[in-house]
Amino acid sequence: MHAAPDLASALADWRRHLDSERRMSPKTLEAYERDVRQFLAFLTERNGRAASLACVDALKPADLRAYMAGRRMDGAGSRTLMRNLAGVRSALRFLEREGLAKASALSAIRGPRIARGLPRPLPAGAARRLTDPDARAGEDRETWVLVRDAAVLALLYGGGLRISEALSIKAKDAPVESDALTVTGKGGKTRMVPVIAPVRQAVRDYVEMCPYPLAPEEPLFRGAKGGPLNPRIVQLAMERLRGALGLPDSATPHALRHSFATHLLARGGDLRAIQDLLGHASLSTTQIYTEVDTSRLLAAYEAAHPRAR
Repeated sequence: MHAAPDLASALADWRRHLDSERRMSPKTLEAYERDVRQFLAFLTERNGRAASLACVDALKPADLRAYMAGRRMDGAGSRTLMRNLAGVRSALRFLEREGLAKASALSAIRGPRIARGLPRPLPAGAARRLTDPDARAGEDRETWVLVRDAAVLALLYGGGLRISEALSIKAKDAPVESDALTVTGKGGKTRMVPVIAPVRQAVRDYVEMCPYPLAPEEPLFRGAKGGPLNPRIVQLAMERLRGALGLPDSATPHALRHSFATHLLARGGDLRAIQDLLGHASLSTTQIYTEVDTSRLLAAYEAAHPRAR
């Protein structure tokens, strides 16, 4: 790392803070560390010496703008720049709170504007079909594997789970009888999600057919060789289903979570209840589904109303 000993020591404390106190996910922590390394390399080149606490304390808005301009010239898009800035901001704010350096240069910096795309949910019929193992009956795969994939996809659509949440379920918590399931989401936060009868049946079918012993404390979903199921296998299963059912590339495992929320809202679901079911920390994150619903209504109106043509 391009950092003098004093700054390197302070940043080590910052990493421990994110890991233990903020309970940041390993992938996010890795991304933040990479962002800060890039920033320190920029400062080292700009100043001709390894970045120190004094160097950070003397930062000006022009330095941050030059860093972002350089990243843009390297081909970084707006979303990447936003994340780069988030990592740097996190580190600088920590140093300021610890009384080690000022972060006032951040107040004059605005992140790049990002055009927010709407989630692309699937039609209800297509989403249900994805959770049917018979949809892949022509594939040269063991039946239990097809049943396993169908059970995972059923949890994504029936409970609004992320892949990581579904694959972290332990065998002892397999939702085969209970109509509710506790899952651990981002930041280690837990929430309760309902498990409807078709989802319970899908999981029950998998448990009965799985050829490997499912020890209570071990992962519920197993790979072909008995180890924990890799998320990439679920993604590949979805790709095959897209081809079999003629679905667009936007039909990803995460699109089933979007479909869960959108279909609930379309049927009169309460927005705050959907927020709780999805595990969103902020209602504003969930409100994007109201835009999805509105856009679908407008599309239906334009397609059907005689005066809209």
